[in-house]
Amino acid sequence: MTAPDVLLVSLGATGGLRTADEQLAGALRRAGADVRVAAARRPREVRTLALTDLGWAVAARRAALQALAEAPATAVVYSSVTAALLWPRPGAIRFDAPPAGNRPGRHGLWQRPLAARRLARAPLLLPWSEGALAESGLDATDPRALVLPVAVAPSGPASSRDIDVIAYAANPRKKGIDTLLAAWRRVRRPTETLVLAGADLDLAGEDGVSVVGRLAPDAYRALVRRARVFASAARREDYGLAQLEALADGCVLATTPSPGPYAALPIARELDPRTVDADVARAVRVALDDPAPDYADRAAVALERFSPPEVDALVAQRLLPRLLAG
Repeated sequence: MTAPDVLLVSLGATGGLRTADEQLAGALRRAGADVRVAAARRPREVRTLALTDLGWAVAARRAALQALAEAPATAVVYSSVTAALLWPRPGAIRFDAPPAGNRPGRHGLWQRPLAARRLARAPLLLPWSEGALAESGLDATDPRALVLPVAVAPSGPASSRDIDVIAYAANPRKKGIDTLLAAWRRVRRPTETLVLAGADLDLAGEDGVSVVGRLAPDAYRALVRRARVFASAARREDYGLAQLEALADGCVLATTPSPGPYAALPIARELDPRTVDADVARAVRVALDDPAPDYADRAAVALERFSPPEVDALVAQRLLPRLLAG
């Protein structure tokens, strides 16, 4: 087998990570690189985050070792810090958040110190956002750092806005769905409906809530295009891809100021600070009753740096030359 230019070690533990990896591989190929993707096999489910991360790190190491044995690559990119924890060879690390931010206390007992060593040794750091870089204890002056966002674009033509509010419910506890439902009970008007996508929740008898469950990406984005408001009460956001997608599809974002890198949060504040509120009920009501003028048009301008052409240019002009230079 011919050695590829770039080996991308893909964790793929979540839909967001899989989207990011598919985008990066595609952008590198469009820039002229020969790319091979080594995908980690999903480990068995265990009870703690520390053991879950260990299972994924072992799976990523196995995938990388097998791929490198078959054909050594000029450069290796580990997609997520977890994928790099047990690396067989140093490489670039692309990440939405480090364990220092999203693995507090006992949940990151072994991951945090090891991640710090891996980030210190990596020849190139590719955070999804400036916030992720800051959580790593680094900043944009680090010569190894290149902020490389996940690209976001409108998913299709504008649709009639016949859904009042939509929310993404995958990992319901992390997404604060209990908080959002409590808020919705307080402020919902009799004809209004909240649509929950991304998880098969049993909410029978919950007035004004429609659960559509897990959907294919195209079907999910088609629903988002029909929504007036995207609501979020996440306990923490490592990036907020669903929120960025909702902004791209013309929704008003009503959100709590969730901790974490949360790339959509400063955009939402700039577009309309009233829709960023610790009381998500108040934010949702403002978004439904009094949306800011030209909100969607201004959101499109704010999202230009996340557009596929902009990200492709970043990969071709700044990332690939650095990867191939070793």
